[in-house]
Amino acid sequence: MGANFIPSNAINELEMFQAATFDPAKNDHELGLAESLGMNTVRVFLQDQLWQQDPAGFKKRLDTFLTIAAKHHIRPLLVLFDSCWETDPHLGPQHPPIPGIHNSGWVQSPGKARLLDVGVEPELKAYVVGVVGAFASDSRILGWDVWNEPDNGGGDKAEDVPAKVRRVNQLLPKAFAWARSAKPTQPLTSGVWTGDWSDPGKESETTKIQLAESDVISFHNYDWPEGFEARIKELQPLHRPIICTEYMARGAGSTFDGTLPIAKKYNVAVINWGLVAGKTQTYLPWDSWQRPYVLIQPTIWFHEVFRNDGTPYRQHEVDLIRQMTGRGTAPSVPSTAGASQ
Repeated sequence: MGANFIPSNAINELEMFQAATFDPAKNDHELGLAESLGMNTVRVFLQDQLWQQDPAGFKKRLDTFLTIAAKHHIRPLLVLFDSCWETDPHLGPQHPPIPGIHNSGWVQSPGKARLLDVGVEPELKAYVVGVVGAFASDSRILGWDVWNEPDNGGGDKAEDVPAKVRRVNQLLPKAFAWARSAKPTQPLTSGVWTGDWSDPGKESETTKIQLAESDVISFHNYDWPEGFEARIKELQPLHRPIICTEYMARGAGSTFDGTLPIAKKYNVAVINWGLVAGKTQTYLPWDSWQRPYVLIQPTIWFHEVFRNDGTPYRQHEVDLIRQMTGRGTAPSVPSTAGASQ
């Protein structure tokens, strides 16, 4: 069990790992909060331009991060590519959060131009082989999530999505092959997230590739408990370990209370979105893209477990997580700190 993790002082994966903004102390503190819940994994996004810019430096910073995670008994699942949000990522300083908007600075990997340019493919291969190869036998890593929501059109113009998906479907099997060529001891996966998985005849081309190539099955679900359980049942016939690598959106009906008992019943690993409220602003709902929460705050937080000061958003939730994992211990907090409902 774990959370999708980005430190609260980073708006995206570039800011998390670039030399100028990489913050071991912040990572250490917030992974300590995860450990206090009994979490033993986090899902962490990487970015191909980090490798292109400075392979040695990126490997060193990633190694530092893995050392910090291991200190807290956490083995990360590392994401190589991502099809969601900003289509033109750039190295260097990242823009500040856009007020009132959920995940306003997240970036794709590769960006649109690099994805569609066949001439960039050798650089993408070098990134995958280089990163996976550097840590191929590293027991601190749980696994490699080769591509996050590869056919997601989020951030792209609607008319550009078909060409993007065609190109992703060409690259996705290659990305798995590149990773496997580095002979990793850790399993590979790519999480299915949309469509009908109950019948191979109803699966999209992207989903077929994901399920065929994955060593362990992963999926995303932000649905009510009934929907979460139904998705597990659709994937059980594959007879492989199952990890839900994204869940928990309170306003959409996906909660710790509703999801965790079902996950435990079916022996499914779960990684919720968000840990500590920060620059990603993912405590704000998805509908903030249409109506930013500038003058008012949402009725309930969407994602995140802790406030920025490290106190729980809901004490009941952290108590439940510790009960479910059987591992957590309450961190020391100022005596004046209290949980908000």
